[in-house]
Amino acid sequence: MNPDVQRELIPRDETLRLIGALDAMKAKLLDAAQQWQLLDENGRVPASPSYTELLQHAADAQDLSRDVVQLTADFAQSPHSTNRVGRAVLAHLATAATMSSHAAPHFAETAEIALTLSRPSLTDRDGLENRVVIDHATARAYLRRASESLRDAAKELDDHLDFHRFFPAPSRRESPAPPPPRPSARHR
Repeated sequence: MNPDVQRELIPRDETLRLIGALDAMKAKLLDAAQQWQLLDENGRVPASPSYTELLQHAADAQDLSRDVVQLTADFAQSPHSTNRVGRAVLAHLATAATMSSHAAPHFAETAEIALTLSRPSLTDRDGLENRVVIDHATARAYLRRASESLRDAAKELDDHLDFHRFFPAPSRRESPAPPPPRPSARHR
């Protein structure tokens, strides 16, 4: 195999492992974006949104972001991040890390405003409710965008697997059989 092409190939097992990790993280982000709802069944902000629940969204988003950043950092430190496919994957991972990092502060802002909504003497309730809705929706959108970037990174790797078909894996050489024992001087 051409050494230049060989340097470009990420080993198949490593590629499959990375795709699995990306798919798992993508699913977590997408699940969070879909499940963390603010509005009630009528599409309205609840009379008193749960500060605790909304703050938990922020904490969980922070954990997800940490995992995406760690996945990105691990890949960036790998020797695969410097070849053509690796650079493309790293670009998608960098976007996912950035997007996921923006989600937690928006969820935290949502929680803070929800706490303000619980005050009985509130004069601008409609304006604050709108901010709650916008911040929460923005945070969920960041999670979706991070998920899409992870999907795109996995697609790059999946396309890379197709490239492997054109270059057969080097065959493993079996160790040569040990030479037969030499006859001892007594048997001569």
